[in-house]
Amino acid sequence: MSNMHMTPSRRRPSAGVIVSLVVLLALALLWVYPFVWMLAASFKTNQSILSDGLRLLPQQPTVAAYGRAWYEAQFNTYFMNSVITTAATILIVVFRCATSGYVLAMYDFRGKKLIEAVLIVTFFVPTGTMLIPTVLMSRNLGLLNTRIGLILALAGGGQVASIFMYKGFFRQTPRELVEAGEIDGAGFLRCFLLIMLPLTGPITATTVVMTFMGAWNNFMLPLVFTFSNPSLRTLPVGMMVFSKGDMVDYSGQCAAALLSIAPIVIVYVFCQKYFVSGIAGAIKS
Repeated sequence: MSNMHMTPSRRRPSAGVIVSLVVLLALALLWVYPFVWMLAASFKTNQSILSDGLRLLPQQPTVAAYGRAWYEAQFNTYFMNSVITTAATILIVVFRCATSGYVLAMYDFRGKKLIEAVLIVTFFVPTGTMLIPTVLMSRNLGLLNTRIGLILALAGGGQVASIFMYKGFFRQTPRELVEAGEIDGAGFLRCFLLIMLPLTGPITATTVVMTFMGAWNNFMLPLVFTFSNPSLRTLPVGMMVFSKGDMVDYSGQCAAALLSIAPIVIVYVFCQKYFVSGIAGAIKS
């Protein structure tokens, strides 16, 4: 009796699945179109942007808009300001949130529940309400119109989500790791930096991505903190130079916007796997 191998039949997608795919594809194209249009407009002249309407492909492509954005609009300076400010903000936020989550997860002390309750309440406080107190405090400390003042203002937010993600991670980590370090003579900071923090790769990557996006795209705080010191402007604030009265440099503005969002796309692509893992771990905990 010969062995008969039956190959599984492939099921054709139902009409409902096909309709759903078509609708999702149309929505994806609709969502992507403004970005594609901005990319195409950055290679056009201002006259062709106004005359072409929604047409994408430029008739005479040119990179002059990128030169105007990078050199004439001083986006080379604004770009470096954003890099320095964002990098310093990320370092402060990661260290602060990680240590806060570590203490809340590993130690019991009086007032712990109250601190956690206050942190949760800050979720419901609008960010804009903290602008005036932050500016007044920075002015009294002599930090207004300084880079360090801007960095501290950007890093001084609640970042409650990151704190609780670290707390959930450290709560699942075996306490024996810390006890082994303490037996070897390691103190609090050494145990945290050398034993516990290296284990938080996905959580740290998630915090880095969220902080990067928040600091890089922040407009109001850099605007206020660099109002009297234009040399410290960041990229979002620098976008204002393309609008002077009734004249707007549309192609230069599109080129500058692409230069601004390119680092965000790059960081997210490289950290996407860890970002998803960190969010999934936080939800699970």
